[in-house]
Amino acid sequence: MREILGRRRRLLSKRSDGRPELISAALTFATEYQWPVLPGVAADPQARSRCGCPDAECTVPGAHPFDPGLLAATTDARMVRWWWGNRPAAPIILATGGRAPCAVSLPALAAAHALTALDRVGMRLGPVVASPNRWAILVKPYGMEQLGELLYAKDFVPGSLRFHGEGGYLALPPSETGEGEIRWERAPLPGSASPWVPDVEAVVDVAVEVLTRTGVSAPEL
Repeated sequence: MREILGRRRRLLSKRSDGRPELISAALTFATEYQWPVLPGVAADPQARSRCGCPDAECTVPGAHPFDPGLLAATTDARMVRWWWGNRPAAPIILATGGRAPCAVSLPALAAAHALTALDRVGMRLGPVVASPNRWAILVKPYGMEQLGELLYAKDFVPGSLRFHGEGGYLALPPSETGEGEIRWERAPLPGSASPWVPDVEAVVDVAVEVLTRTGVSAPEL
C-alpha cells in the first residue's frame, strides 16, 4: 500500500528567506528519529558545481562529510545545535547503517519507474530522498555479508545502482548541495517514532529489474 505523504511540523519551519530551517530538520532526525547526523561540507559559493573540500575533482560536491569526519555523526541535540548554530547552511548528512537506515540509490528516472513498480505489487515504502539526478530509497540496516549474498544471486547488477550501508552517508532534506536541492520524494509520516523502512531485498529486486529493462547501467548516470 502506498505510503501517505507527510511532513513533520518541525521539518516545515521556515527561515526568513522562506526555505526550511536546517537546524530544525537536523534536530528532528537526531533526537526524534535517532538517526546520527553531522554537517556536510558546503558547495563552493563561487561555483556550485565544485565542492568546498580540497578535492578539485569531488564527485559529490557539497554532499559529503569533511570536517568533522563521518565518525563524528551523533544524535546528541547539544552537538547538533552547536554545529548548525555555527554553520546554518551546512547540508545535513546521515551516517547510514548501525541503528540508522541504509539506502539504495539509482538514477532519478529509473527510480521513478522503480517506485511505480513497487506500488504496483503493493509493497509498502518508507521515505525516499531525491536529488536532481538520483533518488535514494531508505531501507532497514543491512550488513556487507547480507548484501554480498543478495547481489551474488543476481545474474547482473547495473553499475548505476549504489548502496549506502554501514560506513556510508547520504544527504538529507532540506539540504542544498552542488547538485541542487535535496528533497523528499516521499516524506516521513508524522509521528514520534523513527520512520518505518522496508527490507533491502525487495527494493533491490525491483531496482535491478527496472535498471536492466531500461538499460540504465552506466555508473555515473
